[in-house]
Amino acid sequence: MGVLGGLCALAMLLAVPFLLLAVALKVLFALVLLPFKILGGLVKGVLGLFAGLLGGVFGLLAGGIGLVGGLLVLFLVLIALPLAPLLLLGGVVWLALKAFSPAARAV
Repeated sequence: MGVLGGLCALAMLLAVPFLLLAVALKVLFALVLLPFKILGGLVKGVLGLFAGLLGGVFGLLAGGIGLVGGLLVLFLVLIALPLAPLLLLGGVVWLALKAFSPAARAV
């Protein structure tokens, strides 16, 4: 185990500078890219606010269209549908009166 332990210690001794170099590079890249991250966060916030407001406006518009459509269906079901037989009978009477009335002569 003495030789194996010595090899492990040597491997750790060689790995530590590379690990420190990797950490230093990550910190350097994080510091270099930090202004871009801040700018990207601001742009994302502004665009998100704009998209949220636009979505709210379109949501209200869609709700209004849905409300008008619902009221139209309610009108058709509660008012026009019960009156359908009377409307049909009135249409038949109108057609009959039109058929038996004398046609206008062209001059």
